Amino acid sequence: MKTARAKDPTVMRRREAALDTPTDLDHEGTRLIAGALNPILADVFALYVKTKNFHWHMSGPHFRDYHLLLDEHADQIFAMTDPIAERIRKLGQDTIRSTGHIARLQRISDNDAPYVEPSDMLAELREDNKTLAAGSAKPTTCASSIATSRPRA
Repeated sequence: MKTARAKDPTVMRRREAALDTPTDLDHEGTRLIAGALNPILADVFALYVKTKNFHWHMSGPHFRDYHLLLDEHADQIFAMTDPIAERIRKLGQDTIRSTGHIARLQRISDNDAPYVEPSDMLAELREDNKTLAAGSAKPTTCASSIATSRPRA
């Protein structure tokens, strides 16, 4: 239930102040970096769900090995989410709030097929991991360009 206080300017200033984080970057710089990190976070969540999907639906003669491999890999992927989200928040910016938000930002496609060959699962995950790794360079490039465009003191 929404209250009238939610639109009160004093309440809004307090909410925005709570997001204020000391940084030597200007608001535009933090916005650009967060804008590069949020799609990566969405991709990490998408890759996590796809990896668990393939883990749960694995079959064939290598079931046990692939099943364990994908479970371990999914744990490692999920472990990435908190540091990325907290970095965005440390910049004083908003991060992902829902599965709908993830769906709007993700670049890694879902796989809802009722059956996928184990070798195709692994090949698809390999390509998705490569996509994630390639996309992970964008925030670094963004931060570097911000740093080099700033006047030196």
